[in-house]
Amino acid sequence: MDRSPSTTIPLNTAKATTPGMHDANVPVAQPTSLKRVVSGAALKELLASGTSTQSKTPSKIDNVFQNYSHSEISRDAATIKNSVVMHLTATFLRTPANMDSGDAYLASAFSVRDRLLQRWNMTNEYHDRVNAKRVYYMSLEFLIGRTFDNALLALELRNEYSKVLGDVGFCLEDIIDEERDAALGNGGLGRLAACYVDSMACSDYPGWGYGLRYKYGMFQQQIINGYQVEAPDCWLDSPNPWEFPRPDVTYPVKFYGHLVRVPDSKHRFTWESNVVYDAMAFDVPVPGYGTNNVGNIRLWSCKTNSLFDLNKFNAGDYAGATGGQVAAQILTDVLYPNDNTNEGKELRLRQEYLFCSATLQDIVARFKKTGKPLSELPDLAAIQLNDTHPTLGIPELMRILLDDEALTWDEAWSIVTRTFAFTNHTILPEAMEKWPVPMMDKILPRHMGIIYDINLYFLQSVEEKFPGDRDLLRRISIIEESNPQQVRMAFLACVGSHKVNGVAAIHSDIIKQSIFNDFVTVQGEDKFINKTNGVSPRRWMNGCNPDMSALITEVVGDRTWINDLTKIKKLEDHVADDDFRTRWSAAKQKNKQRLADYILSTTGIKISADALFDVQVKRIHEYKRQLMNIFSVIYRYHCLKQMTPTERAKEVSRVVIFAGKAAAGYWVAKQVIKLINSVAEVINADAEIGDVLKVVFIPDYSVTAAEYLIPASDISQHISTAGTEASGTSNMKFVLNGGIILGTVDGANIEIGEEIGEEQIFFFGCLAHEVGDFRHYLRFHQPKPDEALQTAFDLIQNNTFGDGAIFQPLIDSVLRGGDVYLLSVDFPSYIQAHKAVEDAYRNQEEWVTKSILSVARMAKFSSDRSIQEYAEEVWNIEPVRVTN
Repeated sequence: MDRSPSTTIPLNTAKATTPGMHDANVPVAQPTSLKRVVSGAALKELLASGTSTQSKTPSKIDNVFQNYSHSEISRDAATIKNSVVMHLTATFLRTPANMDSGDAYLASAFSVRDRLLQRWNMTNEYHDRVNAKRVYYMSLEFLIGRTFDNALLALELRNEYSKVLGDVGFCLEDIIDEERDAALGNGGLGRLAACYVDSMACSDYPGWGYGLRYKYGMFQQQIINGYQVEAPDCWLDSPNPWEFPRPDVTYPVKFYGHLVRVPDSKHRFTWESNVVYDAMAFDVPVPGYGTNNVGNIRLWSCKTNSLFDLNKFNAGDYAGATGGQVAAQILTDVLYPNDNTNEGKELRLRQEYLFCSATLQDIVARFKKTGKPLSELPDLAAIQLNDTHPTLGIPELMRILLDDEALTWDEAWSIVTRTFAFTNHTILPEAMEKWPVPMMDKILPRHMGIIYDINLYFLQSVEEKFPGDRDLLRRISIIEESNPQQVRMAFLACVGSHKVNGVAAIHSDIIKQSIFNDFVTVQGEDKFINKTNGVSPRRWMNGCNPDMSALITEVVGDRTWINDLTKIKKLEDHVADDDFRTRWSAAKQKNKQRLADYILSTTGIKISADALFDVQVKRIHEYKRQLMNIFSVIYRYHCLKQMTPTERAKEVSRVVIFAGKAAAGYWVAKQVIKLINSVAEVINADAEIGDVLKVVFIPDYSVTAAEYLIPASDISQHISTAGTEASGTSNMKFVLNGGIILGTVDGANIEIGEEIGEEQIFFFGCLAHEVGDFRHYLRFHQPKPDEALQTAFDLIQNNTFGDGAIFQPLIDSVLRGGDVYLLSVDFPSYIQAHKAVEDAYRNQEEWVTKSILSVARMAKFSSDRSIQEYAEEVWNIEPVRVTN
């Protein structure tokens, strides 16, 4: 296990942690530990010198650790049972008289953790011993979901624990349900990061994720009177067996203050700050399947104990006494705090810097333990920026190299640009992260100065290549000349990285032609590459769809397909096998019934598992067009109401399922949720319609909810306006579980169609190259909705679903707001695509064929393939298989 050196503030230089926290003339006593902590580095020195903290010879200590870490705990039932009972009685003080399923979960989880820790320690020890180059994947989100079941599957102990728990009176499935999802992410960005760390572990690449430990997640979504209401997600209320607090791994992170130039130095400064927080590490192991390798996600949180002001407390100023603790704690309380206010924007900036500073200090500290010169950092560390949130890592590494390590600018910049690579996840201009220069200058004065210098030297190099082109300099500058000036973080990431990638072929082409077009001209096309996203088959096939996975294992002959998805191609050989097709359909039907039961328990809505399950689950956003989907549901409802009972009985029954969160400050998206719920309330209560049409909104969408939804879908909708979705990964998950896509020609939909055959996918809508012309026309001409869309508008305005005035702004966004996302343009072809889906679904023989062929041809979309491409073309690393 890595033991990076602790960094503390000496007593005589301790600063107040918030302005005005202490009076200048009052000395501040720092808390001290009553126990001497020996760091990993210190222990090595003691061992080397023959000294021991336990009065044992080094060889005896070595033997003790060697025997423990290299002797795997027995996998037999008796050992597992003893371990679970030991944790029940000794760790949680439970007896048969006072234990419940929650206690059984914790005891079982700690028992599994004991086994995982052995591999984890062995992995880090081995990577250190062979000086392996590591990948550091920096992401503000890691949507990892539950860990217990995933760890059991990775260790291949699920059956053993199921039997042991059964022997003591518990069902494994009930125990698994006791675990809460880790609230460390929200959408596809965080889920991609989780899949990539999983793939690094399973593919034997030495890799760590870095992020923040959010106390309350983004929020827990509650639906009250149809509206989204945000509540704190208190996921850490119970003990978390899967994280390891590392109080020995802490780093000081500064904010505000002023700079003092170091004498006789052009680029070296001392940053004098009166706001200093300690970032403390929490480690989350990530087990690899089919290997001893265990990855890690290191999360940062603020230590607050040292920020309690006893002098103020004793003086009766209780709020002031805890002010420093509160100011530190809020930095990691919430993911994506609402930035509709200036205070919210500042909080986000400080949050991102805390993350970047602690991470870069940790990476440099680990590298320095090798004893190698800092010029070799890129040989042992590759840092991947997952979107723009970690971009402050670039100036932070420059600060460390210039100010702390006294390197020259050219030496430092060479190290930085050979270490960082950048993944872009958006093409929407409004989603490109920018920070006001005055704000950054106030909060991070040193970094603002470094960014100015980076920009200066970059623009000078551009000027040399393209003399006299002032407009190019304006367009490509990291500093946007607006009022106030803005730091364009995507541009900073481009300048400071040696590779920039998009996440689907069409996305990578679009960014080269649009937002990064000038950079392609200046820096060359070779720097800008594509790395199509992927998903983990461990979580999204083997874990969430056991019956389908069992069929695949039967066809392949063993379980090696879980780490080599190319083997599922063999499914094509069985597409005409009647017995196989029957069992394939039965597995899908079982998953649908499981989802129906889940929906009943979470929403109270009863649905038929025999209906077509039509699913759209993703972050609620205008470009993802959940609004178009609910408009189509309204139109379908109207058509059904016009039919006779006999005619309705001939229709394909459909359950339309929505799930996803809207950002707390995104009013339009929250109104879309309200409309969905209002429509659902009317339709689901209509006895005349019955099971022919049901509408469900599942609140608080999570990885666990997805594990119910994805295996059960018949159709999943991925209907973003062409050219707006970078890639998407939920589309991959749905198809890998035998679902069919209804979607636009956008993102990874295109590549999925190329792999599985366009006859297995239902495309509709305008193409990306046509979007600009449509938008230009609609800026000057009011849209003319077709009959179907106008019918939906009329029903809303006639108060069919409650007060129509509430939803008028949504209609106006189409009719009077320029219809930016082209709902009026795509709606006719969207309705036709739905009709094609129903026609195909009526022919179940054809439908099952589509389902099997789709899964068989999806090997490309494993995250293992993505990680291998990154490793070979971006990170320049090799697999390092852990051996004894």
